[in-house]
Amino acid sequence: MLFSSRIPHTRVNSHEIKFHYLPKPYGCDLRQIQFAPQFQFIIAPVDVMNKGIYRSLVLPGRWSVSRSTFSAPSRSHILAGVFQLRHYSYQKQHNYEHSWSNPKKSHWFIPLGVIGASLTTGYSVIDNETIKVATDTSIHGLTPDENADTFESGLFQASQNEEKEQFDAYRRERTTNRNIFARALYSLGFFLHDYIWDPLVTVGRFVELSAIFLPVLLASPICWFGRKDKQTGGHIRSGAIIWFRYLRWSAERAGASFIKLGQWAASRTDIFPKEMCDELQDLHSNAKAHSFHKTKKIVSKSFGGMPFEDIFDEFEEKPLGVGAIAQVYIAKLSSKALEAARKEGDMEINLGRSNQTGQLLDRILVTEHEDPLTSNQYVAIKVLHPQVEVKILRDLKIMRFFANAINIIPTMEWLSLPDEVEQFSILMRLQLDLRIEALNLAKFRANFHKRLDIHFPKPYINFSTRDVLVEEFVHAVPMSKLLSLDQNFGKNLSKEVSDKGLDAFLKMLILDNFVHADLHPGNMMVRFYKNELFKHEKEYKIVKSSNEQETNRITNELLKLGNDNDAWCKKLEQLYDDGYHAEICFLDVGLITELNHRDRVNFIDLFKALSEFDGYKAGELMAERSRTPETVINKEIFALKVEKLVDRMKKRTFTLGNVSIGDLLDQVLGMVRTHHVRMEGDFITVIVAILLLEGIGRQLDPELDLFARFVYALMFGFPTANSIY
Repeated sequence: MLFSSRIPHTRVNSHEIKFHYLPKPYGCDLRQIQFAPQFQFIIAPVDVMNKGIYRSLVLPGRWSVSRSTFSAPSRSHILAGVFQLRHYSYQKQHNYEHSWSNPKKSHWFIPLGVIGASLTTGYSVIDNETIKVATDTSIHGLTPDENADTFESGLFQASQNEEKEQFDAYRRERTTNRNIFARALYSLGFFLHDYIWDPLVTVGRFVELSAIFLPVLLASPICWFGRKDKQTGGHIRSGAIIWFRYLRWSAERAGASFIKLGQWAASRTDIFPKEMCDELQDLHSNAKAHSFHKTKKIVSKSFGGMPFEDIFDEFEEKPLGVGAIAQVYIAKLSSKALEAARKEGDMEINLGRSNQTGQLLDRILVTEHEDPLTSNQYVAIKVLHPQVEVKILRDLKIMRFFANAINIIPTMEWLSLPDEVEQFSILMRLQLDLRIEALNLAKFRANFHKRLDIHFPKPYINFSTRDVLVEEFVHAVPMSKLLSLDQNFGKNLSKEVSDKGLDAFLKMLILDNFVHADLHPGNMMVRFYKNELFKHEKEYKIVKSSNEQETNRITNELLKLGNDNDAWCKKLEQLYDDGYHAEICFLDVGLITELNHRDRVNFIDLFKALSEFDGYKAGELMAERSRTPETVINKEIFALKVEKLVDRMKKRTFTLGNVSIGDLLDQVLGMVRTHHVRMEGDFITVIVAILLLEGIGRQLDPELDLFARFVYALMFGFPTANSIY
């Protein structure tokens, strides 16, 4: 008999079988449930692999259960389990420990196992996600691999190893702990998926991408036509500008992977022309928001199968933002969800590093239990798009194919495109496990816990899984709004904002070696608070006197001013006169940069040479310590060019605002590209972050000298400016 959850009851061997829906999540204690004298077929609806699969249990009479939580059964296990227990219920009356694996043989098992396995195999062949996921149980903990070079690479390795173990366990369980017919059907399903279905879908995606990018390739000769563009110094023709725009438009059409690839390429001015990188910086995600119904399924699964309506008191159905990989909502958690989290206990987060790397911040242990979340606080809910991982991994396969094909061309070997695609692949996969972003937030909060003027949202680790990130919602003024005021909101306050943002970056770079890798204005916000002097025992400390309600009130008053820049300037000047200070809030820390020991030494040596205005030595260091020194063209000429550039900077009057480390590094990257000097990706990310921060800082404070501040931080420490409180 094939069961159906829609049937209220049926009869088997004159014993009534009742169907009940269990309202609690699957992890509840089934021993607390009272059963009727007759058989009970209990079904707990849970979203297992986005299919209508049910966790099932059959209990005769008032028998109890010694296992309170069990793994997700397949359809064959459900059917076999039901009839297996019915069969044994006639033999003896005692407590029975139920297990979904290795059921005892009976005459019911073989035909029902075949039926169930057939049903499941059908889904396995056509659904990537079904066979990809090893378990539906959300695993919150993620500990970095201590053998990794950096904290981030340790998290990546741990995440990948965990996913592989789950995948292998999923397949191993279905090809070993079943009867011979079920094992054969599962093996066939996995074979069909791996060698027929997945390759067919990949070929289809390949054809789609070819239709998008082949016209781009055929149109590339236009780069040699047109007038030389004066804005680029005459180096680029107008035809090339048009082609760069066409490339950007095509990348947007290609989807999430290629939008991210374009944004990554925009930061690699050591490989691609600056004008092309400038165009790719304008890449925007055209991703559509996935349905609210899918969000409810994903979030409910991450909360252990708890009904969505029980998790939140409020939930804005319209996403706050939609990206290529995920979308973000605002919500208020319910007291029921908070109570469930408290039962799990406070999450102790090990942010340790290998002791072999010699970092200043070697090992710290953070327990996120301060300021407990209450049901009246808003949180930000970040939810991955359904199937986004499968699509991205498929696109990465295609990228590797093209990278290897291009690498065969002799003149293109210096680009090391397979290595670059592999690095990009790591960056993409880091963003597919939202627990990594949660742990990054926790580490940033630990690094800046003594700073009143720098804030990172608090992650709620107990609620966060691979697919869902729950963090504190930060209500603040976007940095982009302050930049649009064009230095009209008061010299003192604008300088304070610039100094604090820059000082935070230098601390990340020099002291912590843990740098936010996406520092654009969209990921920076500002809110305002007051200080007061507080005496603690025999010491005086500066503490915040503004509470969250006051800070939010000021933010709301500012945002209500809309686009009235004059009103903004008056309000901000009034806040400064009233004793308010700026607090910089950093968001979206899914990607961070850490230099391993070798790259860190190289970075410090390079900046030491630049600070001494020894351009020739700086050029030599870059060539000799590049990834592939043998591919460098004319090392001597390259070093002389760097020396000439540094000498030109040295001749300028060394006053505030006259030396731009950004201009220096920008020109050096142009030379790097010309002479095929292969730089490490993390090294370039740091340089790009410096360029972005200096650009933001100079908009707020035209007299900013990042070079002098960097040297000061190396020699004397922090803070590096008087305006930092």
